[in-house]
Amino acid sequence: METMSRLIVLFIILLPIASEAQQRTVALTFDDLPAAGTMDRAEVASFNQAILEALGRHNAPATGFLIEQRLHALSGPVLLKEWVRRGYDLGNHTFSHADFNDLTVEQFKQEVIGGESAIIEALGHRPRYFRFPENHTGDTQEKHDAMSAFLAARGYTLAVCTIDNEDYLFNAAYMKMLANKDAASAARLRGAYLEYTATEVDYYAGLHRQVFGREIPQVMLLHVNRLNADLIEQVLRIFEEKKYRFVSLTGALSDPAYRTPDTLAIQYGWMWGYRWARELGVKVNGSLEPEAPEWVVKY
Repeated sequence: METMSRLIVLFIILLPIASEAQQRTVALTFDDLPAAGTMDRAEVASFNQAILEALGRHNAPATGFLIEQRLHALSGPVLLKEWVRRGYDLGNHTFSHADFNDLTVEQFKQEVIGGESAIIEALGHRPRYFRFPENHTGDTQEKHDAMSAFLAARGYTLAVCTIDNEDYLFNAAYMKMLANKDAASAARLRGAYLEYTATEVDYYAGLHRQVFGREIPQVMLLHVNRLNADLIEQVLRIFEEKKYRFVSLTGALSDPAYRTPDTLAIQYGWMWGYRWARELGVKVNGSLEPEAPEWVVKY
């Protein structure tokens, strides 16, 4: 019976979608709003302005995921209102970016609730989307299932993501290079970051073909940080050169692939292609995924 249920789910997922069959699409998401990797208010404003202006030039919808405590420390409601004024959506990334692996269910519920007020003020309603910090969705079955039920009852859709380019790692090294006035290394890193991003886009497209037998709408995980503020134009061009069309998160998540059951309890922050493979019993080899350059990791 379980095998038959999996086959039925897989059949539904593999049904062609006429409107998307001939075109790649990607939804852009930005975690750690107002910004990661800085405690300087002027930098926060600059990073957001650069990203928002580039998104506008490329007619690219996006969703920003807010850490409310960080908003109070580094910015204020004006920043969120600017996202909304420009037509971008906001999602909940908890109050303090606490790791669900380290908290009880009741403690984490308060993180979710505490992350709502500034978004409600900016949007006029509770956010539709929630993303777990580190993509840690529950390290035990009890925690996973309890939080899944809580989020659903509160009206949330889980903002899954399908492409990770480890921008947080590159940004940590990049910030050190800039602080050290190491211009040569910074220039080298910018090139490496764009090359790695392009490689990861292709890798995850291939992973989803392996899991579903077709490409699916992608959800790109990025962060609001200095590196992306400096290179967002080039990142967007990578998608355009690979014939991707930018869509909203709602549009991407409407694909049947995103209705794959979510039952996996795991302590790691896997991208959803790997989770779906486990759910559907499809064997994939994660060791084939390219790693960020070792020299960047070591810097």
